[in-house]
This record gives sequence, structure tokens and C-alpha cells, in this order.
Amino acid sequence: MATKIFLNLPVKDLKKSIDFFAKLGFTFNPQFTDETATCMVVSPENYVMLLTEPKFKSFTPKPICDATKSTEVLIALSLENRQQVDDMVRKAVTAGGTTYSDPQDHGFMYAHGFQDLDGHIWEVFFMEPSAIKQD
Repeated sequence: MATKIFLNLPVKDLKKSIDFFAKLGFTFNPQFTDETATCMVVSPENYVMLLTEPKFKSFTPKPICDATKSTEVLIALSLENRQQVDDMVRKAVTAGGTTYSDPQDHGFMYAHGFQDLDGHIWEVFFMEPSAIKQD
């Protein structure tokens, strides 16, 4: 069985966050969705749990970081090509997110990113397969 990753993020308004990410093309697993949380499917092994702040607080003794003022995590997603990178950032901005930098073209890698409704930073990138060393 492959190891799965479940990234947990606090959100101020779960419905608005679900609507935002649905506009970017993500789907949600209804089995793990209620009024306090949803399971956003990124891939068969990667998920993002969007949790209301009270639900998130039930898992940690530490205060929740205000992602609009501090960066607690950088979320990076690899996409299949440069156009998908541009498309996702465009969809994020149209859905109410913001960009925080210009696209970066490193030749072998192209990256851009956006901030979601709660200020979490999402880096999206494409890396030429030939640039990845195979052991």
C-alpha cells in the first residue's frame, strides 16, 4: 500500500473554501466531509483536509497561524505542463485568490503560485522530466 499524505489546513469559512478549490478543479471525498471538515482530493495518494478553525484547534495545543500575516507552510504541487500552471493560477485569481510573485522560468522548471482565501501559499510548478535524475 502506498503511503498517503493528508495535509491539514485551517480555514475560516469551509463553504467558501470548498467553492474556491472546486473552481480550481479539485474534488472532495463526501465520506470525510461534514460541517467542520472536508477531504480535498489532490491525487490518489495526496489529500488536503480543510478544517474549520475550531476543528483544527482540537488537534493542536498551539495557536493557529494567521496565514495572511505569517507563512506556516508552502504547499507545492507538480503539474503536467506549463499551461496547467498558468491555468491553475488564473483560476485561483478568478475565484478570489491572489498572486504574490511573478512566474519563474528556470528553463527546466516553470513555477507560479497563488494564495488561497485564507492566505495559504500554493506553489504550482512543472519540471521537465529529463531534468530529474534517475538512480
